[in-house]
Amino acid sequence: MSTKKTRIGIIGAGPAGLMLSHLLHLSGIDNVVIENRSREYVENRIRAGILEYEVAQLLRETGLGERMDTVGHRHDGTNFLVQGELHHLSFQDLVGKHVMLYSQHEVVRDLIAANLAHGVEIIFEASDVAVHDFENGSPHITYTTKEGVASRLDCEIIAGCDGFHGICRPAFPAGMIIEYDRTYPFGWLGILAEAPPSKDELIYANHANGFALLSMRSPTISRLYLQSEPDEPLENWPDDRIWEELAVRLAHDGFHLTTGKIFQKSVTAMRSYVAEPMQVGKLFLAGDAAHIVPPTGAKGLNSAIADVAILHRAIERHIKQNDPEALNNYTPVCLKRIWQIERFSWWMTSMMHKFDHHNAFDAKMQAAELNYLLTSSAGQQTLAENYVGLPLH
Repeated sequence: MSTKKTRIGIIGAGPAGLMLSHLLHLSGIDNVVIENRSREYVENRIRAGILEYEVAQLLRETGLGERMDTVGHRHDGTNFLVQGELHHLSFQDLVGKHVMLYSQHEVVRDLIAANLAHGVEIIFEASDVAVHDFENGSPHITYTTKEGVASRLDCEIIAGCDGFHGICRPAFPAGMIIEYDRTYPFGWLGILAEAPPSKDELIYANHANGFALLSMRSPTISRLYLQSEPDEPLENWPDDRIWEELAVRLAHDGFHLTTGKIFQKSVTAMRSYVAEPMQVGKLFLAGDAAHIVPPTGAKGLNSAIADVAILHRAIERHIKQNDPEALNNYTPVCLKRIWQIERFSWWMTSMMHKFDHHNAFDAKMQAAELNYLLTSSAGQQTLAENYVGLPLH
């Protein structure tokens, strides 16, 4: 077996794992990233597109902001479409901040390029990955390289950044994790289309037919979503039907939906999930490995970056100051922020979607919630504060 050693072993080359690796490198802390997918796959995996204000600032502060500021799009607000009336909320006016529209796969590309340029080792296409002895002080990771070489990585700390279906959370001792879970009775049918965006900022639409979202990925690529069944067969949605339904749900005065060739379709189930605790011994979870939010609040990528920002500071204190307190408190510090994010994402989801099980009272409550948001400066400020992002600390 081939054996090597590092300070921090990171499993997963998504935004969480790569950002943690980048931050550790800047602090002079050796690390190795192990990923079961290919570099091409992770660099082209289409996911979220909204970066919170402080996440974008962190990218700039750590040398990763140039391409984001060149090809990304600054959004100073967003739009809510309710009963055919468009309402604009200015984040800049409400809280003095903005968000950046910059796709997750672009962030991943920037992180991979930076890490490799710094000499950080990223092992792609690793199989049979497993974590060992993280409870007794001698953690290590075993894996097989794409060339078929059985390998071992000895480390002081293991960061499980390998997503909801990864191997790190299931490695926790049986019965240790408490899981909080909510599955929503709908999904999002998402498309990418070769069509210039129909609006310069997002539109969140509450409609009798169901939720719709107008977003974008570039000046020539639109990203749009329709509320659908969580297990909706894609063959039920030919291109013409998608465009027709988007036109209905997004219709308002003066609006014209730009259409084009659809080159990607997918259905995403909606759920809220939190695992507690996020650590055992020297194994720490971050990002989707520990929690999931419905995409309505645009928090998935951002909460992953927040986790690793917290974990990086804790590791730095542990290694450079011989102070384990921050590592010991990683779970409560993260969860305080995560549950706020879960609440916001649940609230946005509950307010904007059609629920078939709602009775007349439920429908009136949803309408009242929307009315409060659209007529109250305090309500709008609350939304803006959460949407642009809570502090990373």
